Parts: sequence; C-alpha cells; structure tokens
Amino acid sequence: MASIEDFHKIDIRVGKIIEADLIPEGKYSTHKLLIDFGKEIGIKKSCARLIDYEIKDLLGRQILAVVNFPKRQIGKNTSEVLTLGVPNEKGDCVLIKPDDRVGEGVKLF
Repeated sequence: MASIEDFHKIDIRVGKIIEADLIPEGKYSTHKLLIDFGKEIGIKKSCARLIDYEIKDLLGRQILAVVNFPKRQIGKNTSEVLTLGVPNEKGDCVLIKPDDRVGEGVKLF
C-alpha cells in the first residue's frame, strides 16, 4: 500500500498542449507533445500513445501530467513528463483533463 506521503511526492499538474506531431516510426508512442505548464515549470516534451486523437483535437487541450519523474528515452525522443490517461473499452488512451478551464501549472490536490 502507498501512504499519503507517497502520493504527495508525485507532482501532477495541468498543462496545455501547444504542439503535437506524429511519430511515424514510433513502436509504443504515436505522438510527440509540447506541453505548457506555466511560468514555474515551463514547456515540457511528452511522448504518448494516442491512437484515437487527431493533431487538431490535441492542440489547445488541457491535460494532466506527472512533472517530477525522471526523463525517459522513448525511441529517438525524450519524454520529460508522463501524460496521464485511462484506457477505453479498446484499451486505447483517453486523456485525463479538468472539466473546466484552469490555469496552466495548477497542481492536483
């Protein structure tokens, strides 16, 4: 079991996707994202397997991501944050987002 102290170590923030590109050679990731987390954290890169998303639907979308995990090399790309999602009935990622628009960089509590 994880303790509440363990949970508090994970820094989950709201970010806005400002750029999205397909990764054609990606084995596990389909999109490379640039996400704006506001002044404190800045813009970070993330690789995500987003089968059901078109680039036009990703741009401007707010998402939740873990911003304090170590960088991870995914193929030729580096992922600096872990974009959060849950599986749909097909097992594909559905991004987690706030119901209402909030400021970039806002921390989950």
